[in-house]
Amino acid sequence: MRTLFIGNSHTYFNDMPKMFKDICKENGIDMQVTMLTKGGMGLDYHADNEQTRFNILFGDYDFIILQHVAHPMGEFSVMEDAADRIMEWIRQTKAKACFYMTWTEEGNEEFQSEMSARYRKLAEKYGCLVAPVGERWWEQIHAHPETDLYFEDRRHASPAGSMLAARTIFETLKELY
Repeated sequence: MRTLFIGNSHTYFNDMPKMFKDICKENGIDMQVTMLTKGGMGLDYHADNEQTRFNILFGDYDFIILQHVAHPMGEFSVMEDAADRIMEWIRQTKAKACFYMTWTEEGNEEFQSEMSARYRKLAEKYGCLVAPVGERWWEQIHAHPETDLYFEDRRHASPAGSMLAARTIFETLKELY
């Protein structure tokens, strides 16, 4: 199986796609992973990038994971317009799309509901999945405050935070393997 991760530093920090691949392997799934990422960029950057279109159309992916810029998230219309263009390409393939819901920076938990709503709205619009990483992030922080999910910048993931993201994406896609 093949998975393409499209995103930014919240995707590539700590080699999170490799963590996802390792979880797949532990569960008897042979998964190849590819990343198209650029720090600080959202789906609009990827929708304008010819490599994105080419990889989606010709990469023979089973899953495509889509992650938008998080801090700040920007206007929803920019995210939606980019998702419209990217989903047009995905629909020409066999791939299943999944939005990778990110988390808010430390001290801004109240914005998580807005961030979650945006990802869920897009997933509903396109009939695809959403990996609720941001929601699980805050559940984990409240249940286990001794585990620091944040990197020292208090925005990106620590290795434990990236593992939480990889596990949540795996669990979200599990029914489709």
